Amino acid sequence: MPITVGQDTAKTRRELSVNGKTISYFSIPAATEAGLGDFSKLPAALKVVLENMLRFEDGDFSVSVDDIKAFAEWGANGGKNPREISYRPARVLMQDFTGVPAVVDLAAMRDGIVGLKGSASKINPLVPVDLVIDHSVMIDEFGNPRAFQMNVDREYERNMERYTFLKWGQNAFNNFRVVPPGTGICHQVNLEYLAQTIWTDTDQNGVEVAYPDTLVGTDSHTTMVNGVAVLGWGVGGIEAEAAMLGQPISMLIPEVIGFELTGAMTEGTTGTDLVLKVVEMLREKGVVGKFVEFYGDGLDRLPLADRATIANMAPEYGATCGFFPIDGETIRYLTNTGRDEDRIALVEAYAKANGFWRDADYAPIYTDTLHLDMGTIVPAISGPKRPQDYVALSDGKTEFLREMDETFKRPMGKEVAVAGEDYTMESGKVVIASITSCTNTSNPYVMIGAGLVARKAAELGLNRKPWVKTSLAPGSQVVSAYLEAAGLQDDLDAIGFNLVGYGCTTCIGNSGPIQKEISDAIAEGDLVATSVLSGNRNFEGRISPDVRANYLASPPLVVAYALAGTLDIDLSSDVIAQDKNGNDVYLKDIWPSTEEIAELVQQTVTREAFQSKYADVFKGDEKWRGVEVPQQETYDWPANSTYIQNPPYFQGMSDEPGTIKNIKGAKVLLVLGDMITTDHISPAGSFAASSPAGQYLIERQVQPREFNSYGSRRGNHEIMMRGTFANIRIKNEMLDGVEGGYTKGPDGAQTSVYDASMAHQVNGTPLVVFGGEQYGAGSSRDWAAKGTALLGVKAVIAESFERIHRSNLVGMGVIPLEFTGGDSRKSLGLTGEETVTITGLDSVQPLQEVPCSITMADGSVKDITLKCRIDTAPEIEYIEHGGVLHYVLRNLAKL
Repeated sequence: MPITVGQDTAKTRRELSVNGKTISYFSIPAATEAGLGDFSKLPAALKVVLENMLRFEDGDFSVSVDDIKAFAEWGANGGKNPREISYRPARVLMQDFTGVPAVVDLAAMRDGIVGLKGSASKINPLVPVDLVIDHSVMIDEFGNPRAFQMNVDREYERNMERYTFLKWGQNAFNNFRVVPPGTGICHQVNLEYLAQTIWTDTDQNGVEVAYPDTLVGTDSHTTMVNGVAVLGWGVGGIEAEAAMLGQPISMLIPEVIGFELTGAMTEGTTGTDLVLKVVEMLREKGVVGKFVEFYGDGLDRLPLADRATIANMAPEYGATCGFFPIDGETIRYLTNTGRDEDRIALVEAYAKANGFWRDADYAPIYTDTLHLDMGTIVPAISGPKRPQDYVALSDGKTEFLREMDETFKRPMGKEVAVAGEDYTMESGKVVIASITSCTNTSNPYVMIGAGLVARKAAELGLNRKPWVKTSLAPGSQVVSAYLEAAGLQDDLDAIGFNLVGYGCTTCIGNSGPIQKEISDAIAEGDLVATSVLSGNRNFEGRISPDVRANYLASPPLVVAYALAGTLDIDLSSDVIAQDKNGNDVYLKDIWPSTEEIAELVQQTVTREAFQSKYADVFKGDEKWRGVEVPQQETYDWPANSTYIQNPPYFQGMSDEPGTIKNIKGAKVLLVLGDMITTDHISPAGSFAASSPAGQYLIERQVQPREFNSYGSRRGNHEIMMRGTFANIRIKNEMLDGVEGGYTKGPDGAQTSVYDASMAHQVNGTPLVVFGGEQYGAGSSRDWAAKGTALLGVKAVIAESFERIHRSNLVGMGVIPLEFTGGDSRKSLGLTGEETVTITGLDSVQPLQEVPCSITMADGSVKDITLKCRIDTAPEIEYIEHGGVLHYVLRNLAKL
């Protein structure tokens, strides 16, 4: 399908000759020549957005000349001009946890448009969509040569309903491709194969056009591809669906924080150590809703793999994205990963012609700047609950003991015997050590480093401690290719890091069960068991229900902690273990040199390996090819499916929207604290038989062994409603010290959040949720908003919102509101017994303040002012329609 460009763009259109071929593009220098403004000092990240404005300048596309001029004003105003613009990404990326509900919504929209007397064929992605199945493999088997195949077999047993549905979608929808299970993690596949840095397509007139590769993805770590100068960030599935259906993303021209890197990494440090320091610095700076662009001569010594690691963790430091401009390292990476030679030549020529190239003279204007000398980086970990909780490795033991005392309030040293084993469990022991996640398995320097640590350890006769569940889950098959070529996979196998699958595994909570006897000992002693993973997320309750303290670390350190078996150790200086001769072994004895790592990377990470492994990326294995699907426009929803159900959003929908209504007499469903993440709101991992979701499945004769996870069942709204606010570690301040998904029902008695919600809805009572700072941090989890809406919550009132979740709430018709004037749930003394009325919503404008009246339990009334976080005019329309998908569906039905 050809791209559509604006009709008023001739003045900025130019031609470029590359390898004897002429291609059209939209020139930023030409925009300056046309008198639209001086854009020469804009950061490259912002030039990507500006090019988008040039390409779509036309009233039909909601882009005006004034939008373009606003970018020149941004520079003149010192990097600030929060003008609302309409932005159109080139493509959309999905993974299966968030992709399944998105495809469910598209299928439901086909039913919905038929109900509005429209054609089902109108519901199709208008931009290319790639869905990579990577979130479903679970680590049931580990530490042996059979682990990979057994986990794959189990994955298909659990998920065949979902995979059949996704394969139907691939056949039913245009512009929609599926990368089958067992291929890799979506962000790594995107970085290594899908991304082109400069995209090309023919326009509506048949002219080939080059433009920056841009995307949004239904996973917050879509930002990883910014490492290869592709502007992308995570959005909720709701926003992504709107984008793929032709709706522009309404956004404010962002501030851009420049992060200058100088110096060079020192011996013994890794890209992971660097990114953990960057996360700490940027969280302290405060960059929510902003772009971060990395610059400085340090980039000349920073491999693209390390850049991708830093870009990946933009959600952890709170930014919309962390961008690296195109330079010589970008070209080297595109070459080494097997991109087409003409494409590589185009990337360089385009970047230099259009002002995107970073060289020694690159010195743009930034809103603000930070500086880091990479020579100051030391080995580090992060934990026990947040990615920004940076801990130098040398302080690891001290900080863990402090956390035990202050955070977990448990004594060290309590030992509990493990049935049938000759060891005991105590707090601090590492029960999960996992080399996992796109963040680090995309980086050959840390993966080769982990393999060399394993080799040196195996040579000395060391092995993982018997209570540690070890796993290796690379982000792509290329990783296995170079580990095998280097002979390092055998060394990893020798100490228990066998291949368990290609997917997110532990990082998304698919750790699988730990040994029952160990789990029982942890529960008996109320111990603080720990995990160490090479991932990007370590939120409470995410990794395993048996683990309270989770730490992020580089892959080589994950191996070292598996050998040590505990966090109660100064890994930088204490004895890790004894070798086969009884000699003490320290970390320095098994740590590889930078030269050793670089030599093996150069030998084994080859262009040919990438080309070979991605040659048939959409083909899949025999199991995938054997999945049979129905050939029809609309989906035949299986009545008895516990994985895929037709959601209620569009059933009985009227032709016209309503109006935004004031909220009167609302009851409080939850009162929550600071840093409530989307994992707290909508967990992705396992759930108990006693939970509302577990009871739902048991009533349908599904046994606990077949429960799978919340993430895998996101295509069934009945389960996801029951799982909303059901994280085992969430704390509702309406209750005294209780953890888990509980609240008070209409009768004042403690009950599950789901049951309380249903009782309130039977009574016709609207609900609100109160929260603290950074409400909705973490994953771009659309079900955190969908579940909130289906529980009858009309508004969430918090001190501040993270970007993606705020947008998702609006997309589901839930109004986000912020306290003003220093008010908070604490200052107001909220207990959850209050009744809330919010007026002014029926005539609200973007970012308007509205009055709120809170009737306390004793009958007294507190009047406060709230800031309505409906940020833009289009978002007002979305709320009026009941959500963005309702808005799109009604408009398509009228065509």
